[in-house]
Parts: sequence; C-alpha cells; structure tokens
Amino acid sequence: MAEKFDAIIVGAGPAGNAAAYTLAKAGLNILQLERGETPGTKNVQGAILYADALERIIPDFRDDAPLERHIIEQRMWILDDRSFIGSNYRSDEFNSERPNRYTILRAPFDKWFSGKVKEAGGLVICETTVTELIRDGEKVIGVRTDREGGDIYADVVILADGVNSLLATKAGFHKEIEPKNVALAVKEIHFLPEEVVESRFNIKGEEGVVIEIFGSVTHGMVGTAFLYTNRESITLGIGCMVSDFKKGNVAPYTLLEELKNHPAIAPLIEGGEMKEYAAHLIPEGGYKAVPQMYGDGWMLVGDSAGLVNAVHREGSNLAMTSGRLAAETVIALKQANKPCTAANLIRYKDAMDESFVMKDLHKYRELPGILHNNPHFFSVYPELLNRAAHTMLTVDGEDKHSKEKMIRKSFVQRRTLWGLMGDAFRMWRATR
Repeated sequence: MAEKFDAIIVGAGPAGNAAAYTLAKAGLNILQLERGETPGTKNVQGAILYADALERIIPDFRDDAPLERHIIEQRMWILDDRSFIGSNYRSDEFNSERPNRYTILRAPFDKWFSGKVKEAGGLVICETTVTELIRDGEKVIGVRTDREGGDIYADVVILADGVNSLLATKAGFHKEIEPKNVALAVKEIHFLPEEVVESRFNIKGEEGVVIEIFGSVTHGMVGTAFLYTNRESITLGIGCMVSDFKKGNVAPYTLLEELKNHPAIAPLIEGGEMKEYAAHLIPEGGYKAVPQMYGDGWMLVGDSAGLVNAVHREGSNLAMTSGRLAAETVIALKQANKPCTAANLIRYKDAMDESFVMKDLHKYRELPGILHNNPHFFSVYPELLNRAAHTMLTVDGEDKHSKEKMIRKSFVQRRTLWGLMGDAFRMWRATR
C-alpha cells in the first residue's frame, strides 16, 4: 500500500459507494475501505431506495440491482391504543417503466453497489478498520488501518463511516453526536409467502406499500414507526430519539413488541416468520446539527454529516447525492490540477447548498426543537383525533351538532384554546 491514491473512501454504504463509483468511473485511482466482511454485512434491514438519486449515478441501475418492490401506495397512520386515523395516496402512475421509489434489503443492495465500484475500476478492501486519520499539520493526507503496515495515503479522504463517525470525532471535525440529535431504530423482517403479502396489501406483481406510523406507539417520545412490503417479507420497525429513551425508561424492543401487537398491525404480519432483527442509529438532528462537511484534505458524506430528512423519512437519497457531489468536487479539482485544500473543497459545500439536500433540511430547521419541547404532538393529539373520528362514526341517536361540540370541548379541555392556537402556529413555523 505504498501507492498514493487520488482518494480514499471510508465506508461502503450508499454514500460511500456513490462517492467511490463516481470517482472510479471518472478514471481516478481510488481505494474504498470497509470494516465489514463484505459491503452490507452489517445491514440486514429493509430500507427505501429513492430512484432519482441513484439514477443520476448509475442510469441503468434497474437492469440488475436487487430491488424488492416499487412503491405505488403511501399510507399515513396516527394510532392510539386501539385504533388509527389516517390517509393514503395510491397511484397507478407509479407503475411506470422507471418507478420513483423501491423497497430494498440493504445487505444484497450494498453488495451489488460495491460490485459496481469494482467494475468501474475502484479498489475495495473489506475487513479493514480505519483507526485514525494521518495528518500533516492540519491537512489530512491519509488513513491508518488495523492492518500491518496499514498507513495509506491520498490527496483526499471521504468519510462515509456512519452516524457515529469515530474518525471525524477523534479528528475534531465535529463533537460527539448529542442524544437529542440521534434516533435509535429497531427493525424486524417477517417472512411471508409472496401471494400473502400481495393479498394483504392489495397489490400485485412488483408493487409495494409503505406505511408511516405516528402516535401512542412511541409513548409520547419523539419518533415514528414504519412498515415496508418486500417481495416475500415485511419490514417493521420503530425509532425514537436517544435522549427520550434515556428519560422514558422504556426499551426500544418493548416499543416494537407493542407495535406488533397493535390491532392495526398484528393482522398484517400474522403468520410471518421473524428471521432478522437489527438496531441502528439515525442522525435526525436536522439542519442545525449538520457539522462542517469539508476541510483540508477531507469531506463528510451521508450519515457521517448528519444528512437525514426525518420529516419525510429520506436518507438514502441524501446520502447518495452527497457522495456524488463530493466525488464531482474532487474530479473537478483534479481536472483543474488544484489541490484538495479547504479553500478548494468549499465547492462541495456550495454544491450541497444548491441541492435539494440542504434546501429541504433548511426548510424544516426548526422542527426538531419544536417536537422536543412539545411531546403532546405524539401523545395528546393522536388520542384526540382518534376519539373524534370514533365519536363522529358512531351512530347512537346523538345529533351531529352535539357531537361536534363534544369534540371541540375535548380538544379545548386537553390543550386550551390558546394551546391549540400556539400548537398550530408552531407547526406552521416549523414547516413553512
């Protein structure tokens, strides 16, 4: 490893693979390091793939990527203990030749994406842990690994090693992530025959459904649950902020068990065989928690930079976009024969600021703080909305005008008129 590389990419998730592939495809001499036995080894869980971000990197990815189902229906459910109120959007337009979203299983998908990096000419080495960054003064010039003679040098190092990036923290690029800015999610995959999945969700062929779930299942903590249909399985999970778990005295797996037993969820997974379980951290601090993403000889991409849009449950598209833009920055500097200094790598920040990634995060910049300070959004309102629906749909001889008065009274009693107005204003301000 005496050879010096144009770039070293640490991590082989969506962000790291996007950066490595883009660089290798442009003919740069790159090395990608992954601590797992193979890319995707640590990622058994299901996930959502956003096609546009990957299509900009590999236009023909649909030809051979291991995709599960393309999503034609999005459901939004707000649960109390016994019921749910919700909405859904289903469109046959999503049954196009180039669907917009897919469900995937990360283990085979990450392995496929890494294979594309190799096909493009990138060198990928697994079972290798980067222990620290090598610096010449303030400039990063390489990485130190756990292999014998494991010092490797490059013009730039791209860190794509996940939300708890020890390398970035150790190097002082950002502080250790705060519990209020990171969620802990637990997932299970329940295997069912393909025809059962299709029957329960009213889908056929390669169609799929996603359900986003809010309400009592999080015990008033800031968090959500979710359900994805795969080809022959269902991914079910729930996540809340680590700071809330510390205060709430409830284990993540307890929440998942309660979710599985909820009368709205239990019939959907009935008879399934649970074969896979995973827990992982998700950076959900939003815009204000994003650290500086570049410096002398280094860049942060994906979860390492805190790039997750928790409002819309988007992560892989932000990760792949940041990886691509980081790579394109390096390519442009190489073509102009300019060094990867902080003064030049600022182009990466400029590109990110012009992309949907930072624009969307900026739009919702106030929301994390508002949700942390107003837990009733996850407890009181789900109960009130479900009870209101139950009241109006129960035919019992009571006139509808009286029922409406009863519903209004219940909202005012729980939140007061000023409280309701304040909540409406806070949510408007957080999403405007």
